[in-house]
Amino acid sequence: MPWGLVQSLKKFSLQCNVGGTSQLQESKGENGEESNDFCTLGSGEKMAESAVHFLLQKLAPFFEKEMQLLRGGREEVACVRGELERMKAFLKVADAFEEIDQEVKVWVKQIREVAHDMEDILDEYMLLLTHNHGEGLSGFLHKMSCCVRNMKACYRIALDIQGINSRIRDICDGHRRLRQKFCADEGSSSNGVGNTWQDRRWDALLLDKTDVVGIDESKKKLIGWLVGGGTDRKVISLSGMGGLGKTTLAKQVYDDAEVKKHFPLHAWTTVSQPFKLEGLLKEMVQQLSRVISKPVPEGVDSMSSYQLKTIIKNWLQKRSYLIILDDVWRINEWDAIKIALPANDCGSRVMLTTRNADLAFSSRIESEGAVYNLEPLPSEESWTLFCRKTFRGNYCPPHLEEICKQILKKCEGLPLAIVAISGVLATKNKQRIDEWEMVGRSLGAEIDGNDKLMNLKKVLSLSFNDLPYYLKSCFLYLSIFPEDHLIDLMKLIRLWTAEGFVELKQGKTQEEVAEGFFNELLSRSLIQVAGTTSDGRVKSCRIHDLLREIIILKSREQNFAVIAKEQNAMWPDKARRLSIHNTLQNVLQNRCVSQLRSLFMFGVEEDPSLHKLFPEGFRLLAVLDLQATPLTKFPVDIVNLYFLKYLSLRETKVTVVPRFIGKLQNLETLDLKHAYVTELPVEVLQLQRLRHLLVYRYEFESYDYFHSKYGFKALEKIGVLQSLQKLCLIEVDQGNVILAELGRLTQLRRLGITKLRKEDGKKLCSSIEKLTCLRALSIISIEEDETIDVQHLISPPPLLQRLYLRGRLETMPHWIRYLHSLVKVYLKWSRLVEDPLVSLQNLPNLVHLELVQVYDGDTLLRGWRI
Repeated sequence: MPWGLVQSLKKFSLQCNVGGTSQLQESKGENGEESNDFCTLGSGEKMAESAVHFLLQKLAPFFEKEMQLLRGGREEVACVRGELERMKAFLKVADAFEEIDQEVKVWVKQIREVAHDMEDILDEYMLLLTHNHGEGLSGFLHKMSCCVRNMKACYRIALDIQGINSRIRDICDGHRRLRQKFCADEGSSSNGVGNTWQDRRWDALLLDKTDVVGIDESKKKLIGWLVGGGTDRKVISLSGMGGLGKTTLAKQVYDDAEVKKHFPLHAWTTVSQPFKLEGLLKEMVQQLSRVISKPVPEGVDSMSSYQLKTIIKNWLQKRSYLIILDDVWRINEWDAIKIALPANDCGSRVMLTTRNADLAFSSRIESEGAVYNLEPLPSEESWTLFCRKTFRGNYCPPHLEEICKQILKKCEGLPLAIVAISGVLATKNKQRIDEWEMVGRSLGAEIDGNDKLMNLKKVLSLSFNDLPYYLKSCFLYLSIFPEDHLIDLMKLIRLWTAEGFVELKQGKTQEEVAEGFFNELLSRSLIQVAGTTSDGRVKSCRIHDLLREIIILKSREQNFAVIAKEQNAMWPDKARRLSIHNTLQNVLQNRCVSQLRSLFMFGVEEDPSLHKLFPEGFRLLAVLDLQATPLTKFPVDIVNLYFLKYLSLRETKVTVVPRFIGKLQNLETLDLKHAYVTELPVEVLQLQRLRHLLVYRYEFESYDYFHSKYGFKALEKIGVLQSLQKLCLIEVDQGNVILAELGRLTQLRRLGITKLRKEDGKKLCSSIEKLTCLRALSIISIEEDETIDVQHLISPPPLLQRLYLRGRLETMPHWIRYLHSLVKVYLKWSRLVEDPLVSLQNLPNLVHLELVQVYDGDTLLRGWRI
């Protein structure tokens, strides 16, 4: 590695401090005293932080590998890593100002672009290092030629880094100016943000009854929970995504005459963002003092939170009270408040409104309370509200009805969206259908630029802005999928992992960490479950259309992804992710995409020729998803994609995988499901990082109850793929060697095998016993009448949840009754003479049982007829 490049990298890392250590730690003032001159300079720097975080992950091992032969190399690594950690720490502290200050937004954008450019430089250098020169004399000559070119390239890279150094200096200067600006008026600025939002929340409390529709049943149920249910204090949570009308419904309940009569002692408090405990407690003290006709204690403004909690608790201790806490975001916020609300036996109630399903659930459990999940308005009530607001209570003109219903569909029953968009449409000329059609066609642009929709954008953006940086990247990723697209959960998890969004945590696989990310987004009401499996697992998800519009806007702002669905659409100079929708005509021909990291195609009906679309190539690509395109041959362009981690040719017409697949040393997912590949080259065994190998298809046949499954011919040494977690469907009719190899794949979570012969059962059982991480096992016999011999299994995988056996069974497996984690069992062609329910009846978690041609008897356990 040329020393000039080393020095440039070190210089870059030192300047990545963005303001220096003095801005991140307590610094010495002129008189030597400690002073903390770092103020909370905010923004959606969480996204910039994520860019720096990924760079840090890449830079540290890069130095460890490439500098270990240089004197002082390890000291260089420690220095570089420390400076980048400080840069990351700086970006983590800020969270509020990008939305309200253009200068901050530009500054954050510069940080993100520098981090991306530096990542690109490192990856291009790694490509030089990994180039394969071949063998023999020609390989030697090629290597010498490459060395000359590499030296030139290294110096070019060093110059590029020097250019980045100059940009970093400018960013540092900008940061100093911003720090002075915001430290001077930080208090007033942040209060202004908070006050603006608080004012809009209070607007929801002033709505007339004519502005509210579809809440009668919900209101009745909530009132019943409040006034009934015994004398214990209970917590009632009203949960749902932003804009559903939680505050409006809670206020209608709170103002109800029956509720006021039942709870003479009551208070309503809106939880401010950012959360300020003392302010909330002071507001509660003032409200309660008015209700119980007691003076506000002297010195309340200077009291600590402990003193305020003590006052509130003493006042409420022996009274029946109702406290409404509106817009609680986090469990720790509720934990900080609840200590002041005594769990007496006076029939007291606390009602929370929240977007956080986990908070609602935990508060229900600890108080034996209840959760009301507020649902979107039904279509009829949505139409009523829409017409009431758009046409001032009149009917919709017939010539506008179709376009109005199309616009209303995008609101998906969200009352705030219906009211806000109705306000825009109410000003339109009813004779100009084109004006109304344009609103529906360009709703994202309307949300971004129309003042009447700013509150809607604010409400929907709040949940996004509250996300930690690692979830922001995951949520923005959903913008790549088309409107109304059902997103497969397992695919999403594999994509997040391939993109580098998921860090490895001790005791967990990256996929398990990613599933935790998904569940967190789900609990924050940002993702909706679209489909579940029969045993209750989430199969697919989607996002609200308007939330999708919001993240598309943010994705465009932050150059996170380009959505190509319109011809001649504007692209940024350096697109990092490209999602092509419907037709390749949307793609600008000969567009340079050398920095592209991910490429997706949805609904594309032309055979995609990557070389024709992108003649300059995309050497840094990590994700390539060509699912459901009419592809007939494996793309030869893939051979040079050293960084490729995720490759999906699912549902294509590809039949052959070429030998050069072995060059994709970083590949983690190879998805050929529902393609026509039946055999893989031996070079696949070189893919030591492969985690998901999916090569199978179904064919539905009229005479078959479900379908026939086809897998791929097993590779003799498949056991070398030690990282495999999912392997489906592998043909095992070659004998015991293959079955023994399966026992080496100890990381497997899901295994599907087909063409099993009876004589191979014992060896299969020996291997399965070693697969202690297995969650799903599918076994298909070589013929319908062939026996699946699994009686030799002594210690089955203890965490097995799903079991599929397709073939004759001489008897029910004796070990099945001990698998207490089993939730799904599917048996076909078993032809048992004994009742299978005897072995299955005591499985505590079994929720799905499917039996097809399993039992030759007349009745099952407990007299069930078949």
